[in-house]
Amino acid sequence: MGHGDGRGRVVSPEGADDTGTRILHVDMDAFYAAVEVLDDPTLRGLPLIIGAPDGRSVVSSASYEARRYGVRAAMPVSQALRLCPTARIVPPHFHRYQEVSRQVMAIFESITPLVEPLSVDEAFLDVQGVRRLWGSPARIAQIIRERVQAEVGMSCSVGVAATKHVAKMASTIAKPDGMLVVAASDTLDFLAPRPVRAMWGVGPKAAEALESRGIRTIRDIRESSAEMLDRAVGPALGARLAQLARGEDPRHVETERVEKSVGHEETFDHDIVDREFLRAELLRLADRVAARLRRAQWETGTISIKIRFDDFRTLSRSQTLPEPTAVGQRIGEAAQGLFDQIERRDPIRLVGVRAENLRPAGAGGIGLWDDDEDWRRVEGAVDDAVARFGSATITRARHLGRGDGRGSALHPKAHGID
Repeated sequence: MGHGDGRGRVVSPEGADDTGTRILHVDMDAFYAAVEVLDDPTLRGLPLIIGAPDGRSVVSSASYEARRYGVRAAMPVSQALRLCPTARIVPPHFHRYQEVSRQVMAIFESITPLVEPLSVDEAFLDVQGVRRLWGSPARIAQIIRERVQAEVGMSCSVGVAATKHVAKMASTIAKPDGMLVVAASDTLDFLAPRPVRAMWGVGPKAAEALESRGIRTIRDIRESSAEMLDRAVGPALGARLAQLARGEDPRHVETERVEKSVGHEETFDHDIVDREFLRAELLRLADRVAARLRRAQWETGTISIKIRFDDFRTLSRSQTLPEPTAVGQRIGEAAQGLFDQIERRDPIRLVGVRAENLRPAGAGGIGLWDDDEDWRRVEGAVDDAVARFGSATITRARHLGRGDGRGSALHPKAHGID
């Protein structure tokens, strides 16, 4: 979900110059909320909060009507309701979102084979090779908008540009239900006045570091020395931002996404202070992560954890493993070790485990000694049992009878490979 509420929207007039463009970024408008309206038209025009109907849960998405009150994704539902007391809370239906996403992506793929999905509701398209079939990039963008509306019943916004970075920025500015075309020759003028926070890949901390040094717009980045950018955000990101500020982005549309991470996290119904219970939860989540790695035939080289306290402050910690693994015990031990390094003892409302730096299983070969051989054999037997009888039939003994914690989880959230 984007942070925009539709105010300040900018769109191109009909017949806008699209010379030198080839990349489209298509972004569905308030996708989760739009799917709920599609399935229940009585919700149309209402401020909607997509989330669990409990003040402790967080907002998954919101309609534009709710966003205008300041409601944002990842905001506690309790805070969202204070901002917009008249909002209707609608529980999420993720399987339905995936179903509609497949419809939308099928439309994109009927236009061009060069489609790179970023998530369920957005994708890059390279249309250079299909211009003779469909027309100019701006015309193709309009065809897509019309087809998504006619065939799926929802609106989308499209950015048309010479690069992925500019196309994504343009689609955000055009939301909702708009199209913004940036000709190649207009790229620098388009970028110059935009805030650094609008750049794809600039998070809140990087934005604050830049702004604290008076670097507030993309023009400011362009005019800053490499040394100043290095001091603000480090050499790697500084060089990258300088390149993007000049309108340079060599990234191509990648039709085969490389899996980046696998994670699971859990929000508790009551804040938890029992450290041993939390360590057990991390191990349970690690088992789930490992099982998914094994199903996908991946191994992880880095483990990270996420901890959210009762005041909603969130910490993350990560560790690179000596050897890549898909063994839950090894992942769990790493997660527990990271957790033990956190000194805060406040009540905790959420824990998460994520496997990062993925690579194909066995890519590093088999060593002379396999310290995880026994665990690998046990977890393989668990995988077989789950495949035959279902995931509810087998668990670690230590997880049985822990109703005060694990059983009280409000809405465990399983995050896919992304």
